[in-house]
Formats: sequence, C-alpha cells, structure tokens
Amino acid sequence: MKRERGINSLKEKVKLLPKLPGVYKFTDKEEKIIYIGKAKSIRNRVSQYFTSPEGLSGKTRVMVSKIADIHHTVVENEGDALLLENNLIKEYQPRYNVMLKDGKTYPWICIKNETFPRVFITRRVVKDGSLYFGPYSSAKHAHNLVALISSLFYLRDCKLSLNKESIEKGKFKPCLKYHINKCKAPCISLFTEEQYNQQIEQIKSLLKGDTSSLVREFRERMNEAASQLQFEEAHKYKEKIELIKNHNNKSIIVNHKISNIDVFTLVFGHHTAHGNYIRIVNGSIIQSLNMEFKIPLEESTESIMSLFISDTHSKFGDTSREILVNHYPDSEPMKSKSFIPQRGDKHYLLELSLKNARLYMKERQKQEETIRPDEYRQRIMESIRKDLSLTEQPRHIECFDNSNIQGTNPVAACVVFRDGVPCKKDYRHFNIKSVTGANDFASMKEVVYRRYSRLLEEKQSLPQLIVIDGGKGQLNFALQALIELNLHMKIKIIGIAKRLEEIIVPGDPNPLFLDKNSPSLKVIMHLRDEAHRFGITHHRNKRSKEQIKSELRLIKGIGEKSEQKLLSRFKSVKGVKEASNADLTLLVGKRGAKAIRDYFGRA
Repeated sequence: MKRERGINSLKEKVKLLPKLPGVYKFTDKEEKIIYIGKAKSIRNRVSQYFTSPEGLSGKTRVMVSKIADIHHTVVENEGDALLLENNLIKEYQPRYNVMLKDGKTYPWICIKNETFPRVFITRRVVKDGSLYFGPYSSAKHAHNLVALISSLFYLRDCKLSLNKESIEKGKFKPCLKYHINKCKAPCISLFTEEQYNQQIEQIKSLLKGDTSSLVREFRERMNEAASQLQFEEAHKYKEKIELIKNHNNKSIIVNHKISNIDVFTLVFGHHTAHGNYIRIVNGSIIQSLNMEFKIPLEESTESIMSLFISDTHSKFGDTSREILVNHYPDSEPMKSKSFIPQRGDKHYLLELSLKNARLYMKERQKQEETIRPDEYRQRIMESIRKDLSLTEQPRHIECFDNSNIQGTNPVAACVVFRDGVPCKKDYRHFNIKSVTGANDFASMKEVVYRRYSRLLEEKQSLPQLIVIDGGKGQLNFALQALIELNLHMKIKIIGIAKRLEEIIVPGDPNPLFLDKNSPSLKVIMHLRDEAHRFGITHHRNKRSKEQIKSELRLIKGIGEKSEQKLLSRFKSVKGVKEASNADLTLLVGKRGAKAIRDYFGRA
C-alpha cells in the first residue's frame, strides 16, 4: 500500500516535468542516484516508466520499484543533454546505467609549456598550458611517433630552465646530445627560440596526422640545398622524407584524400557491447580505441552509439567532418553527419573497424573464461535458466540426435554437458532396435525412453534440461517417452530447429528466438552440433562395418569368428584378397582358404 502511494506521488510529479530537452535523475530512498537519462522531452520520456510498466523488462521494473524521487536539468538542445548525461554518469556511476568498462590510463604525447618545449610521453594530463596529443590506445604507437620526431628534429630532453637570462649568463654547457648531433644546443644560444619553435609547429602538424605539408617543406629545403651544392645538407632532408614515408606506409590503408573521418562500430553480446573507434587523417589511421560497455538495462542500440561517440570525443576531441557508423546514433547533431557506407574505401574502413570490435569481444570473452572460469560458467548457467524459464540452473544438459541415410543403419546419439562444457565420458550411442526404416519420430521416442528408464533403474542423476535436435515431431515423441516415465514434470525438454535456430517449447505454438549473441543459444547450438557430430561418426562406422561384413559373409564357410580373425590380421577386405594361401590357411584352415581363393577368382 505504501509503495502504491509512492508510485502515485511520482506519477503526479511526472505531470509537472517540462517538455524540454534535458537530463533526468532517479534517486532511491537513501537519495542515491540509481539512473541518469537524457531526453528530447523530459516529461514524455520519464512518463514511459510509469504509464506502461507491462512493457518494461524485468530489470527495468526492478529499477522503477526503487525510485523514490525524480530530479531534472533542462538544457538548450539535445546535444547538450547528451554531454551532460555523459559527464554525470562518469561522476555518479549509477547502478543501472550503461557503463564504460575502460579503466586504462592511456599514453599522451605532451609538448611542454616552457621555453624550448620538450616532447615526451606521459600518462598524466596536467592543466599547465601544455599541449597534449592522444590518448593513444597503443603505447607502441606513441613511442614510435616520439622516435620519429626525435629522428626528424633537434629537440632537447634535459629539464634545465632555459630562460633568456640564464642562457645569456652562460650558466649551461652543451651535453652529449649536442656532440652526437641530436640537439642544436639552445642552452648556449646555438639555436634560437624562433628556430626551435618552427620545429614545434611542424611537430604539431605531424601529430595531427598532416605529414604532407611537412614532406613538402622538407623537399623544398632539400632542393634548395642541392641547388646551392650543399649535398650533405640535402641528403639529410632526403633521409627525413624517407622516414616520414616509411612511417606513413605502415598506416596508410585507403585513399589519402579520405581525411578527418571518425569510424565507430558496435557489436553486442549478452548485457555487454564492444566498440571500436578509428580516426583517419589523410588516409592514415592515427588513433584507434576499443571499448567495452556494461548494459544492466535494455538500452537502444542508437543510445549506446551516442554514448560511445560522446565519450570518445570527450577524450580525443572532435575534428571529424564525417562519422562512419554501423548503427545510427539517436543524437540529432551526431546523426546529421553520420553515414553507413555500402561500398568503396569508406565501406572498407567500416568493415575493418567491425572486425576489430568482433575480435575485441572474443578476446574479452576468452579472458573472462580463462581468468574467472567459475564465474563465467555460473553466468552462462544463469543466462540459460532465465532464457528458458527454468526453476534451477541446468548444470546437467543432454542432447539427442538421430542419424540414418535412406533408412539404413538407424542410430542415435546422446551427448552430455556439465556446467556448459562437454563431458565426453558420459556420451552414449544407440542402435535403434524397435523401429524399422527411417522413422525419426519413433526412433527419438525409443532412445529417450531407453536412456532415462536406465538412469532411473541405476538410480543415477537426471539432467535439468533435455535438448532435441529437430522440430515439433521429434520433440513431441520425446516428450511422450518422458510422460510414460513420469519425468515430464521433473525435466525441462526443448527442441532446436536447424533453419532459423529457433527454440521449440512443448505446448507453446510460437517458437522462442534467442539473441544470436546470447551465451544460452551458443551452448544449445554447441550441444546440437556435438550430438550431430557424434551421431554421424557412429553411423559411418556402423555402415563401414556392415559393408565389410556383407562382403566376407558372402563367402561360403566364413562365419562371424572367421571374419573377425581375417579383419584383425589383414585389416581390410583388400588385405584378405591379397593374402597368401599359407597365411589364410593358418587362420581359417585349408577349406576356408580355398573358399576365399575361389570367391576372389584366385588359383
């Protein structure tokens, strides 16, 4: 009753919210923020949580039940709402929001705010007026860039306070870098501040990805030096141009005219999303980043894409003229310059980013499986329990598949998974006994009945879930076997159809479609594929034995025991055919040896 009054109070408060863009915050009874959202119209968006609760998912209903109060902030436009939402989520870390699971401190390249600036790598951004480029997702890339800069320019790396007064007083002496021609010794006035700062401007262009202007300038200086017969100086500039070209060759992947483009792609798992970001300048990838998102509530693909773009631009800045995406964002300012290419170089870039996102998702899943195997299996079991509405986690699952070709040698296979992984020692083969010809329905009923009548007789543990590889026909006959054994209320049984990977539940006219990336569907498909493989292998072996048996049994006087001796000794019918008379006589006697020679037309 008290909760109902609270809901009614919140509904009244919703009516007073403005129909303007902004951000809303839900707080619990401890006044802790549990969810932050953005909206074009705050009132319209928030009212959806209270006017149609039956349309909400289970987790969202749980969140709504914990809301004690609503707060909001109005902003000028939707773009500002997105930025504010992003900042507030980072600050308050609400339980039910999509969270970026990215705790890395990425390296930056810093141009220090000082006289004769140093250029170095750092993982701390200090607001002292210095320029920072990055962050770089690859530390190796950052180090390669700094190494390239050191090869092209004469920069100091000492921490001396090189102000005008101290230089004029002659307080400093040139170091080893000067003697090996890596620094021009500004500390003793051999390199002016103006000359040094010209280098810094060129470095800024290089770090922004604009190498063409730098190559053009070096080429002009090379030609000028050559025209003045300063060939050694000209050769130095030639070497610098080669260094830049070699650097570019490692990263240019498309037409160099493609510039100032950002690429964002997302792939989705179960309550997670994984994204890849690439920035292209002059046809070169100059920045790349992988992100993982935790999605506690059902969020739209468009909303997660907006969050991804917003957060990345807050780190890297936004200089893009165009954004390539595989899902459009829901933010209008972002959507206006977003594009899904269908062909050409831009499509290639999108596919490259998607490939990275998929590989990153697989890598993270493998890491979780390797580092925390118990938690990983527990999560999968819980996922299957929820998706299939089971009363307990299916720690023990069995799957059945029939196999026959044109009605010959019908067999069936039963594979067993424990905690979501194959338990091969418990696999079983079945030769069909009571069914004649190709009758998959009756064959399925026979093997299911035989399997569980034996487990009951031997008082062994029963599975929590049975999977039937087939449609409604096989599933219904398997269910009949469970009913006859009085197990239909104790064990959940489902079928998986091959065509669309739909899950068939007895008594439900509509199939269940699980998310293609769902761990539940992956385990069920693994079960189905393993049962098919195991059954086909047994069927092929049986057919091979039948073919061999029929060939040797046609020989008068050769029975089962003689056949086994011959195959054990000579391995195949061909081996028997080519065996010497002495070897055959030794195994099956003179009469048997003569019968074999006569059959194969040998003297």
